[in-house]
Amino acid sequence: MTPRLSVVVPFYNVGEYLGDCLDSISRQAWTDFEAILVDDGSPDDSAVIAKEFCARDARFRLVQQENAGPGPARDTGIREATGEYLAFVDGDDLVARYGFAALVRTLDRTGSDFAGGNARRFSNSFGVRPSWLHRQPFARVRHATHVSEFSDLVLDRMLWNKVYRRSFWTEYRYHFPAIRYEDYPVALKAHLDAVTVDTITQSVYYWRERESGESITQQKFQLGNIRDRVVSAGMVMDLVEDSVPVVRRRVHAHLAQIDLLTLMSAFGTVPVEEEQHLIDLSRELLDRIDDSVLAATHRYDRIQHAALRTGDVDLLRQLARFRNGGGLRGGARAVARPRRPRQLDYNYPGLRTAAVPQDLYRVSDRDLTLATSVRQVAWVDGKLSVQGTAEIRHLETERSSSLQISLVIEDVPHPLEVRRYDALDLHGDTTLVGFEVLLDRELLAACTGTPAHFDVRMQSGRRYRRGVLGGQGPGSPGWSPGAWIDETSWIQAGPGKGGCFAVRRLTDPCRLTSVERTPDALILRGRSSFDQPSLFVTRPVVGGEEEAPLEIDGRDFTARLSIPDLLAQANPDDPFGQRTTRVLRLRGPDGEQRVLLWTAGESAVSQATNGRVVTLTRSTGGYVNLHESPIRTTATLAVAEGNRLVVRGVDGGEVDFGWRRYLPDSDDHVDVACRRTLSAEGWSVAVEVDALIPATAVKVSVDPLASLADWILFATRPDGRSHAVQCEPFLCSRLPLTIAAGRHTLAIRPHAGTLHVEVR
Repeated sequence: MTPRLSVVVPFYNVGEYLGDCLDSISRQAWTDFEAILVDDGSPDDSAVIAKEFCARDARFRLVQQENAGPGPARDTGIREATGEYLAFVDGDDLVARYGFAALVRTLDRTGSDFAGGNARRFSNSFGVRPSWLHRQPFARVRHATHVSEFSDLVLDRMLWNKVYRRSFWTEYRYHFPAIRYEDYPVALKAHLDAVTVDTITQSVYYWRERESGESITQQKFQLGNIRDRVVSAGMVMDLVEDSVPVVRRRVHAHLAQIDLLTLMSAFGTVPVEEEQHLIDLSRELLDRIDDSVLAATHRYDRIQHAALRTGDVDLLRQLARFRNGGGLRGGARAVARPRRPRQLDYNYPGLRTAAVPQDLYRVSDRDLTLATSVRQVAWVDGKLSVQGTAEIRHLETERSSSLQISLVIEDVPHPLEVRRYDALDLHGDTTLVGFEVLLDRELLAACTGTPAHFDVRMQSGRRYRRGVLGGQGPGSPGWSPGAWIDETSWIQAGPGKGGCFAVRRLTDPCRLTSVERTPDALILRGRSSFDQPSLFVTRPVVGGEEEAPLEIDGRDFTARLSIPDLLAQANPDDPFGQRTTRVLRLRGPDGEQRVLLWTAGESAVSQATNGRVVTLTRSTGGYVNLHESPIRTTATLAVAEGNRLVVRGVDGGEVDFGWRRYLPDSDDHVDVACRRTLSAEGWSVAVEVDALIPATAVKVSVDPLASLADWILFATRPDGRSHAVQCEPFLCSRLPLTIAAGRHTLAIRPHAGTLHVEVR
């Protein structure tokens, strides 16, 4: 019987990852598929792995060819495909369990030519996080749309997060060019040719980021890679030359922001003998981008463009090295602090050249924007403490500057007392940018269910700026601890709409008050905010729910969650972490429904059996999450004890611990071993703080904010396999932890669920 879906998987030299990729396909909820594996002349053991998989699963079959590149390999797979629908997967990536099902069902409902979904990036070191490239195109569910009416779709440049109707693909005879970055010309042409397309917000694809930087998208500074990028960009611009203006301009702006910027950054590492080749390729792309688009780019970009046109390689190298070092965090900013902060004609020291128009060095008034961040959130003596930074970009914050912060509740501002202190500013200098505000119970009691935000007003010299407090850093700003301020009012701070930091008061919320662990169950006790509640356990990623039996005493309830039953349903939503997340909701007889708030203490509750673990914990918003996953080594506490950093945790089995630092663009790493202690409560590992400061403590980057080192806590099994230690949510809510070590500072903070130490 002909399968409905054909999945084409080209592979080359991905033996380390191919097994996991094929396994994620075999576990798909959508089972009516064929997988065509195309060996593109791979020199490693990838073909052996593919043959073994085909022998186990009849839905998989292997085609082999001489090396021709990913595009021709995809074309080979398409010729072999027989399904009604067509999908693509790269051999080092993963497919979400319900990814194909969600896309095929969407197409069955709408009749569109193809459907695309969100994507997530992942690595062993940094865990799983959203793919910023896909965030805009797939922020909303859109049925039967088109790139001409939703221009964000020009950013959708990959093939692998989609399912195409095979008849559509055949009608337009799509063919991949024999280059790298072969997918963007085809993906964009499909958007232009389609009658309608569908977008869904669900993450359907997991895009690997290798520590070695060996993937095509990570080898962006190699000359051959750059040449193909320019060819691909040229093909894309040809496609939109006669398209509607909004699409053409958006494509040109995207290429200027991504592809041209990559070429500019390549000047930081290009060998002398390849300089002219890079100049020629960069000019080829620059000359094709619309002048009005280039004129709208940041002044820093236009300095690079001007230097490229005049062939000023020395200036291009300086600008690229600064940019590559992270100097343009959160977008372009000035190369160095202006020396005359009250004037507008700032010079960038050491960078001016007669070849570049002098007005490009001038910082305009619109560049002097308010920059804020939230660094730490905690409860201090019953008050909510919020610490962060506020400054006007490009201006030195003078001691005479003023800072006013108000909590805005239902459009009414409530001025706060502001304590200011010295902290690192955007340029890496210690200046008067730090602040702390304390919100007492009386003010918090005035908050409502509508999020209250912070209004920030700053004056430095003659410059006055106003904005909302945002920029939550990793740690407690994203996992803000909540607390009761009276018997019925719970205060929860955290990320709000549009990236601002917000505070909400939850009145008599449905809440979990305690959890008891037994050998085969988790016993939940809590209180409902309405009568006759029912408890439902839902899977937000894929939908569906199950009712859990309740014992009710008025509005108090007790529920028993069976561990064996949960494990029997193990079908991980996350193909990388092999984890499934469930949410608990209470529902009343009239349909009223609320998510269950966590008020059950300051630590998660877990029960492990047969290599897997069920965990009750909190979400970023403070609600109850139920996770089912393989047993992971998880950190629950990080403290400084004298000159030692001590981390404690649970689970993980027989492992050794070490802090690991990867070398740039390499799988090579430096490890610092930890002293491990085991007890009935779990494990504890300690390391001398000085051991984490590189012996040559000199910043290679010109960026003053760049870290000397970024260490990740790893656990290594007896068979040599290692994985990054997970950071438990309640630990996230207590971080960052800062340790002073002579001239250096160590910040312990979570990143995408793993534990890191940044040394500055």
